Amino acid sequence: MSRNFLGALGAAVVALVVVAWGSLFTVPQQQQALVLQFGDPKRVIQEPGLKVKLPFIQDVQYFEKRILDIDPPKQQVILIDQKRLDVDAYGRYRITDPLRFYQTVNNEAGARARLGAIINSAMRRVLGNESLTNILSFRRGQITQAIFQEVNQATQPLGIEMIDVRIKRADYPDQTSQAIYARMKSERDREAREFRGEGSEVAQQIRADADRQRVVIVATAQQQAQTLRGEGDAQAIRLYAEAFGQDPQFFAFYRSMEAYKQSLGDGSTTLVLTPDSEFFRFFNDLSGKGAPGR
Repeated sequence: MSRNFLGALGAAVVALVVVAWGSLFTVPQQQQALVLQFGDPKRVIQEPGLKVKLPFIQDVQYFEKRILDIDPPKQQVILIDQKRLDVDAYGRYRITDPLRFYQTVNNEAGARARLGAIINSAMRRVLGNESLTNILSFRRGQITQAIFQEVNQATQPLGIEMIDVRIKRADYPDQTSQAIYARMKSERDREAREFRGEGSEVAQQIRADADRQRVVIVATAQQQAQTLRGEGDAQAIRLYAEAFGQDPQFFAFYRSMEAYKQSLGDGSTTLVLTPDSEFFRFFNDLSGKGAPGR
């Protein structure tokens, strides 16, 4: 073989490799492809595998088959009862028609911008006809479903199928939250004052009733004590009278001994009396009977 032939063969092989490299492409399992010729769509390929295109004049743009997420920015919504809420939602979608998707939004970045506007618009329309009570009640699921249906209907012309649209969070704006907090605090303070006032009134009633019962109990106890003391004194007088009646002389002697014990028992008492005083009559008689006639 001549050198020229080998050079031509090598050039042909290189050209064949370049042509093959520019003609063959692979579509992964999780993606779908759109073949473009100078930006004009020519074919939609949704089956995975090795594919062929015209080299140099056709390009391939890939789109996901998997479910994609959309997280639009939080927005403020005015409810039917004129309350304002900061609503944060999210959605999940799938590209079902790559051609229509390319023609309407071009790529995923364009889809996110378009879907964000659609979701926010649907939330404003649906939530604008609902009250805060409905959003916080069992109707929340119905409200979410209404938003999903409206978004899904609006995105079908974009070659997109919505899988889910949900509200992640719904809060009052910061200014409203502060005002509500201040109002709730004022209301709780008022309730606390009412409870304290009612408690103080009940406490005063309980104290008054306790004081009244204490007075009644003390008076009853004093009455019973005086009655018992009187009965005891009467019984003592009766016993003294009976004892005095049985032996008046011994009774006089016993009373004199008790008087001596009370007046002279601790040794610190000094008495100045005449020797013939009635008080010493038992000292003057060793028999213990006292002076006669005394």
